Amino acid sequence: MDAKSYFIDITADVCPLTFVKTKLLLEKMPAGALATVRLKGAQPLDNVPRSVRAHGHEVISLTVEGGEASAAADPRLPHILIVKKR
Repeated sequence: MDAKSYFIDITADVCPLTFVKTKLLLEKMPAGALATVRLKGAQPLDNVPRSVRAHGHEVISLTVEGGEASAAADPRLPHILIVKKR
Protein backbone atom coordinates (compact mmCIF):
# COMPACT_ATOMS: atom_id res chain seq x y z
CA MET A 1 0.00 0.00 0.00
CA ASP A 2 1.25 3.45 -0.86
CA ALA A 3 2.22 5.46 2.21
CA LYS A 4 1.79 8.79 0.40
CA SER A 5 -1.01 11.00 1.66
CA TYR A 6 -3.55 12.23 -0.89
CA PHE A 7 -5.64 15.23 0.15
CA ILE A 8 -7.70 17.88 -1.59
CA ASP A 9 -9.76 20.73 -0.13
CA ILE A 10 -12.66 21.63 -2.42
CA THR A 11 -14.69 23.63 0.11
CA ALA A 12 -14.26 26.83 -1.92
CA ASP A 13 -15.29 25.20 -5.22
CA VAL A 14 -18.70 24.65 -6.80
CA CYS A 15 -20.06 21.80 -8.93
CA PRO A 16 -19.00 20.48 -11.36
CA LEU A 17 -15.48 21.68 -10.50
CA THR A 18 -15.66 19.80 -7.18
CA PHE A 19 -15.75 16.41 -8.87
CA VAL A 20 -13.35 17.45 -11.64
CA LYS A 21 -10.68 18.26 -9.04
CA THR A 22 -11.43 15.05 -7.14
CA LYS A 23 -11.20 13.00 -10.35
CA LEU A 24 -7.85 14.58 -11.25
CA LEU A 25 -6.50 13.65 -7.80
CA LEU A 26 -7.74 10.06 -8.17
CA GLU A 27 -6.10 9.77 -11.59
CA LYS A 28 -2.69 10.55 -10.03
CA MET A 29 -3.07 7.87 -7.36
CA PRO A 30 -2.12 4.19 -7.49
CA ALA A 31 -4.87 1.57 -7.13
CA GLY A 32 -5.69 0.86 -3.48
CA ALA A 33 -4.57 4.27 -2.23
CA LEU A 34 -6.84 6.41 -0.03
CA ALA A 35 -7.76 10.02 -0.73
CA THR A 36 -9.11 12.50 1.78
CA VAL A 37 -11.46 15.08 0.27
CA ARG A 38 -12.60 18.08 2.33
CA LEU A 39 -15.89 19.42 0.96
CA LYS A 40 -19.03 21.28 1.92
CA GLY A 41 -22.31 22.35 0.39
CA ALA A 42 -25.41 20.35 -0.51
CA GLN A 43 -24.47 19.75 -4.16
CA PRO A 44 -20.87 18.63 -3.55
CA LEU A 45 -21.97 16.39 -0.65
CA ASP A 46 -24.43 14.67 -2.99
CA ASN A 47 -22.56 14.77 -6.30
CA VAL A 48 -18.96 13.98 -5.37
CA PRO A 49 -19.58 10.67 -3.52
CA ARG A 50 -22.10 9.58 -6.18
CA SER A 51 -19.69 10.42 -9.02
CA VAL A 52 -16.79 8.70 -7.25
CA ARG A 53 -18.86 5.50 -7.02
CA ALA A 54 -20.01 5.86 -10.65
CA HIS A 55 -16.35 5.92 -11.71
CA GLY A 56 -15.74 2.62 -9.90
CA HIS A 57 -14.05 3.84 -6.72
CA GLU A 58 -15.10 3.02 -3.15
CA VAL A 59 -16.45 5.59 -0.68
CA ILE A 60 -15.06 4.53 2.69
CA SER A 61 -16.73 7.25 4.76
CA LEU A 62 -18.35 10.66 4.73
CA THR A 63 -18.34 12.47 8.06
CA VAL A 64 -18.74 15.97 9.40
CA GLU A 65 -15.26 17.32 10.03
CA GLY A 66 -14.46 16.47 13.63
CA GLY A 67 -17.83 14.74 14.12
CA GLU A 68 -19.93 11.67 13.52
CA ALA A 69 -21.14 10.22 10.21
CA SER A 70 -24.65 11.44 9.45
CA ALA A 71 -26.67 11.72 6.29
CA ALA A 72 -28.61 14.61 7.85
CA ALA A 73 -25.51 16.63 8.73
CA ASP A 74 -25.51 20.36 8.01
CA PRO A 75 -24.17 20.86 4.45
CA ARG A 76 -22.79 24.26 5.47
CA LEU A 77 -20.21 22.48 7.64
CA PRO A 78 -17.03 21.02 6.16
CA HIS A 79 -17.14 17.24 5.67
CA ILE A 80 -14.41 14.68 5.15
CA LEU A 81 -14.85 12.12 2.39
CA ILE A 82 -12.48 9.13 2.33
CA VAL A 83 -12.18 7.41 -1.06
CA LYS A 84 -10.31 4.26 -2.02
CA LYS A 85 -9.10 4.18 -5.60
CA ARG A 86 -9.94 0.98 -7.49
